[in-house]
Amino acid sequence: MARRRKKLGDILVSWGLIKQADLDRAAEYAQKSRRKLGEALIEMQLVSEEDVTKALATQFDLEYVDLDKNAIPVSSLRLIPTDIIKRHKILPVSQENGRLKVVIHDPLDLETQDLLRFRLNVELDTALAPKSKIERFIDQFVSETKRSIDETMDELKRELPEDQDALQGGRVEDADAPIIRLLNLIIDEAVRTRASDIHIEPMSDRVRVRYRIDGICLDRDSIPKSMQGPVTARLKIMAGTDIAERRLPQDGRIKRKIDGSDIDFRVSFLPAYHGESVVLRILRPESVRIGIRSLGFEEEDYQQFIKIIKRPNGIFLVTGPTGSGKTTTLYAALQELNRPDKKLVTAEDPVEYNFTGINQCQVREDIGLTFARVLRSMLRQSPDIILVGEIRDKETAEIAIQAALTGHLVFSTLHTNDAPSAITRLIDMGAKPFLVASSVQAIMAQRLIRVLCAECKQPDPAPDRFLLRLVGITDDQAASQTIYKPVGCKVCHGTGFRGRLGIFEMMTMNNEIRELAFNRAPTGQLRRAAKAAGMKPLVADGRIKILKGITTPAEVARVTQAEGVIVD
Repeated sequence: MARRRKKLGDILVSWGLIKQADLDRAAEYAQKSRRKLGEALIEMQLVSEEDVTKALATQFDLEYVDLDKNAIPVSSLRLIPTDIIKRHKILPVSQENGRLKVVIHDPLDLETQDLLRFRLNVELDTALAPKSKIERFIDQFVSETKRSIDETMDELKRELPEDQDALQGGRVEDADAPIIRLLNLIIDEAVRTRASDIHIEPMSDRVRVRYRIDGICLDRDSIPKSMQGPVTARLKIMAGTDIAERRLPQDGRIKRKIDGSDIDFRVSFLPAYHGESVVLRILRPESVRIGIRSLGFEEEDYQQFIKIIKRPNGIFLVTGPTGSGKTTTLYAALQELNRPDKKLVTAEDPVEYNFTGINQCQVREDIGLTFARVLRSMLRQSPDIILVGEIRDKETAEIAIQAALTGHLVFSTLHTNDAPSAITRLIDMGAKPFLVASSVQAIMAQRLIRVLCAECKQPDPAPDRFLLRLVGITDDQAASQTIYKPVGCKVCHGTGFRGRLGIFEMMTMNNEIRELAFNRAPTGQLRRAAKAAGMKPLVADGRIKILKGITTPAEVARVTQAEGVIVD
């Protein structure tokens, strides 16, 4: 008789890592969000990814590999095609007697194991390691791409034709092959280093290339000024824009398959003093499918957020500057609500990510298809939930309010510094105060903070007292809690940070705030009432993450103080 396999949750409980009540809560969340139990436990921060992987290894009687201590020879990576390694997040260790040993992260991913057996004609021996550590191990080999870029740049300089005027004019035939290789390598490297944008900026004596990683621009290289014309021309060809037009801004799109994934790039060409500046926005589908739990909510804010988005009607606004993650938050909310019994319709400018089960409409101002016009048409489509990319004017605001008052749940964004300012902004647009007061259910302001690299962060023995005061950390708190600082290593490319999380300020409307909105109360008064009702300011949420060792006082001060947000 086969031995019955012990359940993952029971193993973690028996190890004393979680209590039964926590396990039951995680199981309920996993069922609702259609996640595996291990994923739910990690998202709810009840156990670490490493603990879950060790428990899975015990459950399936597999070897657990600590990639921090057991180095895998680089030569072994050649045992499997690179595209399979990167697509399926697996690491080959060794091969002998027709058997291949591989490190995987999911013992239930039988499809990948069958694919390997079929493609490589070998039998498999599997071991387990955390997915994030496997990804980190793979990322370390991006340096090979960096060398390729440098080699291609040298080759380009050697192969460039003598006629520099022809190059400046954009004739790319003579230098075509090396320039195509160079741009392909730059794009591939940017994707693999988790960049969100590639900036190619002409200057007086060179063309600067920068990657935006975790919201910060980092210099990558400089392309010789003589290559500016053919580089821009090649990008225009790839983006499908007019190669001859250099006086007007242009927008295009590029689609490339990188490491087995289809990646879209939104490309913008802007005429500048020294030539056309080009920005490629990297659109990764997985970046907006991360789940609400992964956005960075504290438990209290998470429960409040879920409660608000499940209301039957009203307006829910997310505010913050460009690049603060507003769209990602709203997409996460839509994913939570995307069920067969609900109809979801969006108006976006532009539609960047496609979601199954959601009707997405592209706003086109040039032909008169504005947010207001799309929104008006949406209401004839009998939707349950509406997403308006941004409320920009009085007409859009009024239609969104009417939609909310007639039984629809409306999500949208506004560009304001904090949550209470959104009320004032809507009224300043021309929306009637009594309609704003009755239709808005909640407003959430957010920012993105960089997360300290887990591999190299260190306790800060003498944190800057000025920064501590800025974020509201007392001397007693600093003495009793560990404040961490960034260091920099290969994993985080020397920045000391890896990844970003949100900090949030949630203002839920109550009778007092509605009354103040109706009477056109100033923002300061609205803010005091919201705080009295339990609203936690942005900096307070940041303070929690500093004391948890997730980020630094300088990082929280950068995204709150520098934006002019009132901290307390």
